[in-house]
Amino acid sequence: MSNSDFMIDKQRVRASFQRAAKNYDQVAMLQREVGQRMLERLELIRISPGVLVDVGAGTGVLTAQLAKRYKKAHVLALDLAPAMLQQARKHKGWFSKQNFVCGDAECLPLATHSVDMIFSNLTLQWCNTLDTAFAEFQRVLKPGGLLLFSTFGPDTLKELRSSWRAADAHTHVNAFIDMHDIGDALVRAGFADPVMDVERLTVTYPDVFKLMNDLKTLGAHNATAGRAHGLTGKGRVKKMRESYELLRRDGLLPASYEVVYGHAWGRALSLGVSAHDGVAAFPVNRIRRRTP
Repeated sequence: MSNSDFMIDKQRVRASFQRAAKNYDQVAMLQREVGQRMLERLELIRISPGVLVDVGAGTGVLTAQLAKRYKKAHVLALDLAPAMLQQARKHKGWFSKQNFVCGDAECLPLATHSVDMIFSNLTLQWCNTLDTAFAEFQRVLKPGGLLLFSTFGPDTLKELRSSWRAADAHTHVNAFIDMHDIGDALVRAGFADPVMDVERLTVTYPDVFKLMNDLKTLGAHNATAGRAHGLTGKGRVKKMRESYELLRRDGLLPASYEVVYGHAWGRALSLGVSAHDGVAAFPVNRIRRRTP
């Protein structure tokens, strides 16, 4: 199996999220939880963005919270699927002040040096070339602008991947990128002081079909080039299910998610933020004090 088998069909991705938009929030618990953890990280960084873009905004749940946090900012909700943006428009209290932009993270329809902050929650895994996405982020960020993102690492859905491998030779799960390789890509794109970390979460399901149905409802269809082009036979599905069942513990099946977090600063402006041996250091004037 070659790397080309894992190339993502963007048109298929867009169509999947188009269909998923209406019911997306019903099953997006993990996505919201990761997004909340990203918002908590912003409490440690003092920044007052004039223009903020949420890349991969989806239904706008986090975009609305960003708009509430940065009341003076002009917030853009950007997503590949127009139907997602239609759902985002329904959030009352911030629609009139914000813009909704249909666009691809690897080809942003934004002017160079026009954005103070990019926020992107669990979107980069739908990019074919991380270098291209980061180059675009660098291009649109103003000097010294902030990039904060999350994405999935290689252990994500490892149980589903291995179970399908027991059934056939097609690709059924995206190829997710290692945290260290993501950090290297940030450096290649010219970002300053990248800080990376990872955590592992496990979601449990009564059976594998509930997991697959949730992924379908989320719009996380298999969009890889190496997918089976046609119906998957009952025999292969049976083999996959039997393999997954070997992982059942305490009556439930695990689904692993490796969540990679990162933040970095746009080039050409030193902010005095550094990271050594995995510890991030911030100047005092950029640390926000919590109020009781």
